[in-house]
Order: sequence, then structure tokens, then C-alpha cells
Amino acid sequence: MSSTSCQRYLEQAQLFGVRLGLENIRAVLESFGRPHQSYPAVHVAGTNGKGSVCAMLDQVFRLHGFKTGLYTSPHLVDVRERIKINGRMIPEEDFCRLLQEIEKKEKRLKKAGLITGSLTFFEILTIAALLYFREKKVDLAVLEVGMGGRFDATNVVSPQVSVITTISYDHQQYLGDTLDKIAFEKAGIIKENTPCVCGVKNRIALQVIKKKCQELQAPLIEVFGQGRKFSWKDSRKGPIFTFQSNSQTYRYQPSLPGLHQGENAAVAITVAEVLKERGWKLNKNEIIKAIATANWPGRLEIFSSRPLIILDGCHNEAGARVVRDYVKTRINQPVILVFAVMKDKDVEKIARWLFPLASRIILTRPALERAASPQEIASKIPKYRPKYFLEEDVASAVRLALTLSGGQIPILITGSLFLVGEAKKFFSAYGQTVRRAKASSVAF
Repeated sequence: MSSTSCQRYLEQAQLFGVRLGLENIRAVLESFGRPHQSYPAVHVAGTNGKGSVCAMLDQVFRLHGFKTGLYTSPHLVDVRERIKINGRMIPEEDFCRLLQEIEKKEKRLKKAGLITGSLTFFEILTIAALLYFREKKVDLAVLEVGMGGRFDATNVVSPQVSVITTISYDHQQYLGDTLDKIAFEKAGIIKENTPCVCGVKNRIALQVIKKKCQELQAPLIEVFGQGRKFSWKDSRKGPIFTFQSNSQTYRYQPSLPGLHQGENAAVAITVAEVLKERGWKLNKNEIIKAIATANWPGRLEIFSSRPLIILDGCHNEAGARVVRDYVKTRINQPVILVFAVMKDKDVEKIARWLFPLASRIILTRPALERAASPQEIASKIPKYRPKYFLEEDVASAVRLALTLSGGQIPILITGSLFLVGEAKKFFSAYGQTVRRAKASSVAF
């Protein structure tokens, strides 16, 4: 299969949208000899923070010399970012070869009546990841849930640990319009007699998770529950966190910025401790080093220092609140905001945290049918109209932001990971004269 054919297969699959259910993917994996049962796995769900926790866990095991497979979503620039071995994304030739095998298998199974309809985009990529990890004989696979949990394509695995990071409102049209309904869907990844590490603080959501664990006799480990202490203090180089878990005390400074990453790190540390109890040879110093060196682009990513450009894919109210807190605390001056969002998101709730941060707001849209138009966003929040510029594509929006900044005013690009991805493509293609920055080199 050529790269063009590979792309066409995925584009056609995207037309089928989201379909929740496991029958098709189970049938395909069965026909491939159950690749997902060839290696141990950690399965991570949650509204926010699951990708960051996955990145930290991947780094923990890589620093200990284990060969890791990492499957995450969505991607920013290249779809192959979703499937990585030891931090390197799957080569194009391997990716296309696997897609060709999956497409042939899909046709045979449909003809035999063993699957109904067509595989979705996410199902195809999940199957490709699970096959690739078997091929490369990974020691551990870290798998991020795409959406929800109960009917997510990744929920075919029997992990050593199930992880639920946070519960808040997102994807209500699929997961339900209350926190207990959303928690029920996320708790669908919990398996019988399998430890569940939970970073959820909301009482209503936590009760749902506790009930599910009791039903399945799955040990529940509450990251912020009794017997564990979490605190932080500020410093010139950013917050320093202390997490006391059982007899161990961890002091760490995550490479990923934001107070929420201290909590995500506590989740990752707890998962590592649980796996250590299950026989994995892990040590405290390497765990702390992993937290300090993990990389996860597009999440409060300091892309440039001159002008200061921050990229974040926040796409719900909880994520927007985190971005607001970071900008208020660490930048403390008005920014130029480049903003885009998908049509199914609660624009008003996201905007109320982000828009007051800005002296100018550039509304735009990624090249997706799902994306809201600048006009649609503007109509929903008319109170900020005097600050608005409307740009029909991301490249034009970023150019305008750079002009308005004059190299002096910080630029915040946020509202959607698809926006962040297109902004990254723009900077790469046009070689903008911004000074790339390592997070450690910027005093935030």
C-alpha cells in the first residue's frame, strides 16, 4: 500500500465518524491471533490528564531500560505520532504495511459476516498499534483511551493496572450529561481483580468508580485519598511538588508546566508503585527523573521565547481553567489569543476562562468539518466583539498574531489540539523567525 493509498483508507474511515462498541475490533484482533494479549499493558482513561500520565509512565519504563509501546490520541501533525516504540513514532513503511493488512482482513471478515459495517478511524489505528507492539516485542504497552472507556476500542486489553485520571464534562453527547454518567463510562475500563489507580477528586464521580471496583473486586488506589499527602511550593523555576505515598516521599518538578501536571505526576508515581508491587523492578530516583524529563507536546508547550508563544490543546472547561491559572500566575500580562474550537464544545464555558486573558482575540478554524467557524464563535460571545479578529484559516491567524505581537506581546494558541497541530505545521513550513525554547530555559 502506497502512502497515498494508506491516507485514502484512513480518510474513508473518518467518514464513518464515532461508533462505540467492541464487537468489530474484537473480531479483527481474534483473526490476527490476539496481539493485545502478547504483552503487559497499562490502560489510562480520564477527561483530562490521561495523555500526560501516559507520557510520564512511558518515560518511567524507558529510563529503567524497558522497551515500551505508547498509543495516544489525537495527533498534532502526523497521524503516526499516535504509535510509538521507545519514543519513536512508527516508520511510514511499517504503518502502511499494517494498514494494508488490516484493510484486507476487514474485507474478508465483512464478506464472512463476522463484522458489521466498516472499521472506524480509531479502530484501525488501535489495531495497528496493538499489532506493531507485538511485532516489536515490547515489554510494556501504555494505552490511552480515546473517548470514554466502556466502549472505547482500547478496552479490549486486560491490563496490569487500570488508571482513571480525572472526571469532568466533555463529549456529553456520547458519555452523558452528568458527572456520574461520565464516570460510569470511564469506569468501564476497570477489570476484575485488577488494581485501579484513581486521581479523581469529585465525590459523585468517585462514588461511581468505587462501586464498580467493589463489584469487580478490583483494588482501588486513590491517589489523593487517605494515607497519601500531596503539596507544592513555588520557586523561581516553577512549582516543586511533594507526594508522600505509603513509606516513600517524592519531591519532583515536572518537565511539563502547570500545577495540574504535579497532580498528573502523582498519578503516574502511584501507578509505578503499584507495578513495582507486582514485580516490576523500578526505583524512586529513576521515577523522579522520568517526571522531570517526560515530553508531551501541545500541552502548555512553550514553543518560542521571543515572542513568547504558548500552545495548549485545551478543549473543555476544565482544561481552559488550567490554562487560565497558568497564564495568570506565570505570565501575568495580557496575551494575544488565537482561538478555535469544535462545534460540539461548550464555547461559552471555555471562553469565560480564556477570553479575559487577551488584549486581542483572533478567532479561526482548523481545516475540519467539525470545527466551528470564526463567525459562529463570535456570535456566541458577543461581549468580546471589540477585541475580535476573524481569520478563516490557522496560517492567517498565526501571521496576524505575530504581527500584533511585534515580538513583545505573548501569544497563546489554544482551544483545540487540531488548532495546535496546524499552528505547528505553519511554523515548520514557513520557518518563522521565532526563537524555539526549551521549557527549562524559560523562567516560568
